[in-house]
Amino acid sequence: MSKAHHRRKQPEAVRQQLLEVAAKLSLEKGPASVTLDAVSQAAGVSKGGLLHHFPNKLSLLDGLFADLTEKLDRALAERMREDPHPKGRFTRAYAAVFFQPEGLQDGDQWKVLTVALISEPHLRERWRQWMERHLAENVGTDSFLDALLVRYAVDGLWLADLLGAPVIDAEARAAMLARLLALSRS
Repeated sequence: MSKAHHRRKQPEAVRQQLLEVAAKLSLEKGPASVTLDAVSQAAGVSKGGLLHHFPNKLSLLDGLFADLTEKLDRALAERMREDPHPKGRFTRAYAAVFFQPEGLQDGDQWKVLTVALISEPHLRERWRQWMERHLAENVGTDSFLDALLVRYAVDGLWLADLLGAPVIDAEARAAMLARLLALSRS
């Protein structure tokens, strides 16, 4: 009997490993390098094992999207719980998580997802729906013009970071964030 029959199965760990390997391949070699064969080989998982979790490349990207947005939802909820001021609460949480490099976990996977969002209409639609859901949930507190301005500024910095724009030193970044957070309270 082979070792596979005696090995303890950990499907969630395998799924997470496949997502991490796909993200790493995409960052190192570009999105075109993310094939089911390449991911299964790099992860040390049989192609059948990969197909069990992700039947095609789009489902792998969908899995990455779902995983990251679940983590993002938790990070936003935590920040919002810590903020005693309702007006602009979602916007401040969004800024804190995306603006500060240490605020956004899984940074490499987010870079991969951002590239996928640009190239995959299906994922762009999922992101639009995610954002619309959060804005609808916070319509009473975050629908004013300055909150919109702050969120777009944060998105711009996120894209600049992704593209490797000139690095903003920590002091300037902190000052920018402080100004944006103040704007979200006005």
